[in-house]
Amino acid sequence: MPHTAEWRVRLHLFEDDDGTTKAHVVLDTGTTALTAHGTAHCHPADADVAEIGDELAAGRGLRSIAQQLLDIAERDIEGMGSSRPGPRQVTERSSPR
Repeated sequence: MPHTAEWRVRLHLFEDDDGTTKAHVVLDTGTTALTAHGTAHCHPADADVAEIGDELAAGRGLRSIAQQLLDIAERDIEGMGSSRPGPRQVTERSSPR
């Protein structure tokens, strides 16, 4: 049975006066909205490069969303009476060679 879905991700980045970059991530599936946050701090000895802070904060926020999705999928699988998947079962499948 074919299935198509579109999920929307909103990612907002903010930098504080103290050099802390914060990311606020919202994943909207149409039926559920997941939110997460990520932060990055510039070490005082490092050059303040805004792009790096954005990348770190966004990556950490997105990683949190990914973990939430995996946790939800595991609970859904268990709710259907199936056994809890191992790490390999939840990861992406590799394409056939």
